[in-house]
Amino acid sequence: MSVDPISISLTYYPDQILREKAIEVDVTDQNVHKVATRMIEMMFEHEGVGLAAPQVGLPWRLFVTRDPENEDNGVVWLNPTLHIICDEIEAEEEGCLSIPDIRCDIKRPIGIRISGWDATGKPIEMESDQFIARIWQHENDHLDGILILDKMNAMDRIVNRRQIKYLERAI
Repeated sequence: MSVDPISISLTYYPDQILREKAIEVDVTDQNVHKVATRMIEMMFEHEGVGLAAPQVGLPWRLFVTRDPENEDNGVVWLNPTLHIICDEIEAEEEGCLSIPDIRCDIKRPIGIRISGWDATGKPIEMESDQFIARIWQHENDHLDGILILDKMNAMDRIVNRRQIKYLERAI
């Protein structure tokens, strides 16, 4: 599927594409690479730390994150796979560009190894027990149709109920 990278824009909850399981992409497709480059630009424009293809209306297994080695750069992850390397669970506050004005504590494993393909179609692998591991998990959840709303605890659901209702009525 060819997509004009200039035409993509943020998709907001409760848009159904955010609930769909994304499909693998052709890691050699130049259009996919151009869209990924545009997604990095959008991530920085919206002051995000990551952005998944479903968040721009595309059902693709693709996300971008800030580069843990250089925060001014982005990293493209095509068809990523995550593996837990440390079972310790930690709760930290998260937000989401597709769910504005909602912040909540999300429990996640702290150590992750990620593998996939980069923007040039070459294999890439990293591991971390730092904040980037949380970002990888958050963005990968988007590829499986999972949102922070699905993982928030009961107290956060109560605290954020008005904003959730507002977003559900906005469409």
